[in-house]
Amino acid sequence: MSVVIPDSVLQAANLSEDELLQELALVLFQQQRLTLAQAARLARLDRIAFQHVLARRAIPLHYDLQDFEDDLQTLRNLEQP
Repeated sequence: MSVVIPDSVLQAANLSEDELLQELALVLFQQQRLTLAQAARLARLDRIAFQHVLARRAIPLHYDLQDFEDDLQTLRNLEQP
């Protein structure tokens, strides 16, 4: 799906296209509507860069026990030949 935002809206908000996408990604991540990876992709940033943006804004990561267990399983799968 594509969304068209008029240039006049970006100018009124004093934002570039990339800045608007970053703001949208931050809000959706903060509301737990997007995962870290999804939000980073929307913001056109890699995960580490997006995490830096979150830290600068004092937005906490959503990382619970299930996320940790999923990461462990992913690492185990990577270790297998």
